[in-house]
Amino acid sequence: MHRWIPPPAVALICAGFMWVVTRQAGGARAAFAWRQPLALMLLIAGLLLMAAAVAGFLHAKTTINPLHPDRAARLITTGVFRFSRNPIYLGDALVLAALAVWLGHAWNLVPVVLFVFYIDRFQIRAEEQALQQRFGSHYQAYCARVRRWL
Repeated sequence: MHRWIPPPAVALICAGFMWVVTRQAGGARAAFAWRQPLALMLLIAGLLLMAAAVAGFLHAKTTINPLHPDRAARLITTGVFRFSRNPIYLGDALVLAALAVWLGHAWNLVPVVLFVFYIDRFQIRAEEQALQQRFGSHYQAYCARVRRWL
């Protein structure tokens, strides 16, 4: 299974779609007292999760390139990878959710769901195949104890 669109580009496309939806919808924003603090909390959580995952890749001295998981030198199972097999994608989803909340339109949750669906279906499954071939039973054992997302 080939991956043609880098995941950061998919996230940016989703964010751009959210911006267009907000511009087209005009002033019909959802108003609740905790909208901006919630958006900030989601943003910080997503960025911290991604930073911790990148630090894990750097510490393990392995590739972070999502288009070439077959080049992985090591299987990372520590740090944030103990809780999620895909913490960077989870972080991306949290950042997109933060944007959706901050923009305040319910329709902006649709691109978040589409991002998760696309990444799960087309990116993660291809990565899992490559990692299964590369690390065999070690990867199977890791998958058995750690969920794909959370």
